[in-house]
Amino acid sequence: MPAPVRRWWQHPALIIALLVVIPPAGIALAWTSRWGQTKKVVATVLAGLWFLTPFLGDPPKKAEADSKPAAVASAPPSASPARAEPPALVGRNLKEAKAMALAAGFGVLSHDASEGNAAQVAEDTWKVCFQSVLTEKAGAIPTLDFGVVRTDAPCPAKDGDPIPYPKMPKVVGLAFAKASETLRPIGFQKIEPQSAYTDVTLPTAVDDWVVCFQEPEEGKEISAPGTTSAALKLASPGTPCPSAPNTRLHPEPVPTHEDDDSGSTASGGSSSGGSSSAGSSSGGSASGGSSSSGGSSSSGGSDSGGGGAGTVTPGAFCSPAGATGVSKKGVSYTCKGPGQPRWRQ
Repeated sequence: MPAPVRRWWQHPALIIALLVVIPPAGIALAWTSRWGQTKKVVATVLAGLWFLTPFLGDPPKKAEADSKPAAVASAPPSASPARAEPPALVGRNLKEAKAMALAAGFGVLSHDASEGNAAQVAEDTWKVCFQSVLTEKAGAIPTLDFGVVRTDAPCPAKDGDPIPYPKMPKVVGLAFAKASETLRPIGFQKIEPQSAYTDVTLPTAVDDWVVCFQEPEEGKEISAPGTTSAALKLASPGTPCPSAPNTRLHPEPVPTHEDDDSGSTASGGSSSGGSSSAGSSSGGSASGGSSSSGGSSSSGGSDSGGGGAGTVTPGAFCSPAGATGVSKKGVSYTCKGPGQPRWRQ
């Protein structure tokens, strides 16, 4: 018998093309073709796998798609750690702290951390006591707010509290070395030793000298220790402290105001006059008081014999320096210092 006529849709090339492009149509045509049973089964299995492959790969793609939002959500903290952990700048100079914050990607604000409201004009004279991150707005640069005080002041306990300035401790009675050690934490500009006595000069080493007076006084608040000096007035070991500052250890001689004995002087003149004129005692007395008698000349010689200054009062002011004289007791004195010239031995 003649072979059955093959239709156009039964052509092998068309069936194979449909199995690749449209697997369901290719499978249908394969089973209507003249292929053997084995070929039809193989073509069906291969076309089916080819058709189902995209659907079998969807679950992994979906899982991968679901994991991407989580990765994106966690990316900002790892990408910008400075936002979560700003640099710790407490204790640093304000000028230096601002530079470091800006370099880390933060904006910067500052305010007086004390109960005052001073402006930070010279940033290098302020230090950071507190820092905080201001609430961020969407798309805005994070900002650090610094609470600051002046570099020579202590930080308050809390932002906005009064500054706890140090108070002057008591150092009277301590040796200078121990007193200096006690005052050093306050940060005085200078701890200056001074003599408690005006007529005593301090030696080079005064560590064992005792503090008699202190300035500032005990309990006084030191608001600017960096520009304040502490003055300690000292006495040498074994020397008692004076009752008040600016006292002499060896007081100057107190001037003695002896009663004038004019009769003794006149008597000397009368005796001298009597020896020269051999007059009566009453006449001699008169001539001692006269400017023309011998007694008068003898008295003038007595003044010149006293060094040109006559009778002097010990401790009294005098001039010129270098002049000499004698007291009424016959003791020689010289007009000299220290200080304003006085009659001194």
